Amino acid sequence: METGTSTHLPNRRYLVGIPVTSPKPGPDKQEPRTEQSEAAKATSSTQLPEQITGERFNAWYADRQFAQNILEGKAYFNGPADPKPAGRHSPSTLLECHRKASYKRQNAPKEDTPPKGLFWVGTKFEEGLIVPFLQDVTPPDAYVTNSVWIDHELTVDDVTVRLRGATDPTIVTPDNDPILVTEIKTTSSLDHLSGPKEAHKAQLHAYLAALNAEHDHEISTGLLVYASRTTLDVEVFEVDFDETFWKTVTEWMATLTNYEQAGDLPPASPERDWECSYCSFKHRCGEADTPYSDIGPEGLLPLFDDYDPENLEAYLNAHAERGARLTPMLAHCFPSLAAEYGAYDWNCSKCGTSYGWDDVEWDGDTDGLPVCPACADSGNLVTLSGPEPNEQLTTM
Repeated sequence: METGTSTHLPNRRYLVGIPVTSPKPGPDKQEPRTEQSEAAKATSSTQLPEQITGERFNAWYADRQFAQNILEGKAYFNGPADPKPAGRHSPSTLLECHRKASYKRQNAPKEDTPPKGLFWVGTKFEEGLIVPFLQDVTPPDAYVTNSVWIDHELTVDDVTVRLRGATDPTIVTPDNDPILVTEIKTTSSLDHLSGPKEAHKAQLHAYLAALNAEHDHEISTGLLVYASRTTLDVEVFEVDFDETFWKTVTEWMATLTNYEQAGDLPPASPERDWECSYCSFKHRCGEADTPYSDIGPEGLLPLFDDYDPENLEAYLNAHAERGARLTPMLAHCFPSLAAEYGAYDWNCSKCGTSYGWDDVEWDGDTDGLPVCPACADSGNLVTLSGPEPNEQLTTM
């Protein structure tokens, strides 16, 4: 869910879903059409386009989500997620590239745009179509629940790991005991889908393993439901629990846990080479055309300016207690964020002099970085930079 800063509730009243408006004045109570009211109407009409902007929509959507999370008892979605401790895993990240999974778990700053539209479509499809469909086909002695919470601990090669998360819609008994688990995925097209994707199978296996361990009856089958976002066509795959496949998944968890317990950056291990092109962390990892590679999960890239402001704010809030601030380059790009969260100084690698982010004359052109004034006076043109990622956050 996206975060927000305030809640704006619409000032309307409803009765059985129908807007209730104040009665119009009768013939003897007609309000005069004065020049003042006409002027106000004209002003309102001319200002209307100014109210309909992308920036205002984003703020409206964030506030709407903030209020919705509170309404649904999920206020914990309105703040930054805590970094995951080593050993705790989410079913939705299983079998991902180990490095990508670790970046996500440790709240590394994302370098792409948040896919709010994809999440929204997926949620609406699940709630508006899949749940009602399951309710129609489920026999009278069973029911459909939106989700079932799992919290499952297991030991793999002397490494203790823990799975926590919630399933997608699940068919249950009247006592709320799960019978059939589903995992719903929306995609742009079903044309090239020949079977369940490995990561999605792993997610479903995690639910089956956890629920099977918790309940007396066997829960060994689930459904992977893929739906096209453009046509709403659906493809369903029945997945039986496979011990050999599950061993692969648990070994993946144990390997990532070992890296994080040792404080090491896991190796990049994408299943397919093209995945790196779409990764939210390709610049800090080293899979993009920037002068960085093998950067840990902490800190912003000092000379990288293509962060999304929403991702930046999420990162700054997540690491506020450790003094997270903007790099001086990003402060020039997002001065309002710099005013709220602060910014690091420019640093000279040659003479060691530091300058406030706005104390050095610079036009913001990232192809022409500012030079150190002290070195320039000595005839040396040395460009300034912000602190390295591992120097930005204080130790807890």
